[in-house]
Amino acid sequence: MAALKKNLPDTMVSPETGETLRRGVRPFLVTYKGKSVTVELPGYYPENGDEGVHVGDDMAVSDAALRALKEELEGIPSPATIRRVREKLKLSQREAGGLLKVGENAFDKYERGVVEPSGPTSQLLRLLDQHPELIEDLRERA
Repeated sequence: MAALKKNLPDTMVSPETGETLRRGVRPFLVTYKGKSVTVELPGYYPENGDEGVHVGDDMAVSDAALRALKEELEGIPSPATIRRVREKLKLSQREAGGLLKVGENAFDKYERGVVEPSGPTSQLLRLLDQHPELIEDLRERA
């Protein structure tokens, strides 16, 4: 819903139909591997019909829902989870990338949602979340 709070115009003209579209939200179904969740998707919508135009951060709502489903179903940590674990371990993004041997810029990309961590990195983050004392072992071997 954050996109609704920005200074966006209340209406726009549909680039396809020429119809006036109004700013609002509509239910949108996000499905991953057979599991679904409905989110309120901001955008510009016609009075009747579901086709909408999405601008700016409108799709962030569906992206976050998809990442949450992937985390739940496959254990792929979401950007928010990755940031939470890194901060719990009191590591900068560069330190975390160096200690986990994924590159100094990897955590920046993970936390922005540009790249998902590999399976082994996801597993290691889960272990470090449950057993933060293990970070000392990694530091000793770095």
